[in-house]
Amino acid sequence: MNTLPLEFEKPIVELERKLEDLKRHLHGQEVNADPEVRRIAERIDKTRQHIYRNLTAWQRVQIARHQARPYSLDYLRLAFRDFIELHGDRLFSDDKAMPGGLATIGEFKCVVIAHQKGREVKENVRRNFGSAHPEGYRKALRLMRMAEKFGLPVVSFIDTPGAYPGVGAEERHVSESIAVNLREMMILKTPTVAVVIGEGGSGGALGIGVSDRVLILENAYYSVISPEGAAAILWKHRQHAAEAAEAMKLGARELQEFGMVDEIIPEPLGGAHHDHEASARALQEAVLKHLRELRAVPADELVAKRYAKFRRFGAFEGGKAI
Repeated sequence: MNTLPLEFEKPIVELERKLEDLKRHLHGQEVNADPEVRRIAERIDKTRQHIYRNLTAWQRVQIARHQARPYSLDYLRLAFRDFIELHGDRLFSDDKAMPGGLATIGEFKCVVIAHQKGREVKENVRRNFGSAHPEGYRKALRLMRMAEKFGLPVVSFIDTPGAYPGVGAEERHVSESIAVNLREMMILKTPTVAVVIGEGGSGGALGIGVSDRVLILENAYYSVISPEGAAAILWKHRQHAAEAAEAMKLGARELQEFGMVDEIIPEPLGGAHHDHEASARALQEAVLKHLRELRAVPADELVAKRYAKFRRFGAFEGGKAI
């Protein structure tokens, strides 16, 4: 897959181009250029390590949004099997921004709910750029209730800039549909695991994210608002998005320190878009580990622990989070 370089990746791209030019120039010539080739290759490796080990919050946001990054349906293809999509909320329509259905991961049959973006204009329009409508959240709730009825765990993939804020969505009560999901997921008597695989934006993300275990990919982010939105409010201009991202502490490490996520899933060096298969294997291992742990917990205890977990968020005592 073509992975367009981000601005901060250009030093790596320039060195790689220089190495390719050298190899092409020396092709067929009886010149021993191995020391020079090795020197440039080592420089590429050091530059790559330096850049990716010292990413800023804004750079991670850019990686989380990369169009070559694996999306939900890619993970369903690579980490799950036997996916059968189920359509419609039985009230209004089917939301293509939030596919869901039955699938198998390891030894578990489960219900999967996901945000889905598109990589090209036509697909992005069809998927509404990953921003779900009210019917998407109502479809998700229908599938979660089905999972509870048949004793199936729920796995959700979060990757959205936020719920769709258009007039139609407001007319069909998008805020109410998300609020109902928050309430119902809190008391769902079946194991639930949510994975933030890219963008985790606002209530649009939380509408399928109230889970026993919340996992996040290394370069994903999870926040009440996008960096651009925060910059527009606080600095009155979107150009301050990088500053906002840093101040919001929206990265995986900060979220884990705050207790907002339960595990960080490592990504290949440079981001999941550089190796879909390796990223899918890491995600599969993490999800299976948590499903196996949750399977042993009685339903009533599961609900009590989930409720207590989310009640702790934002609670402070003496200036320290509790």
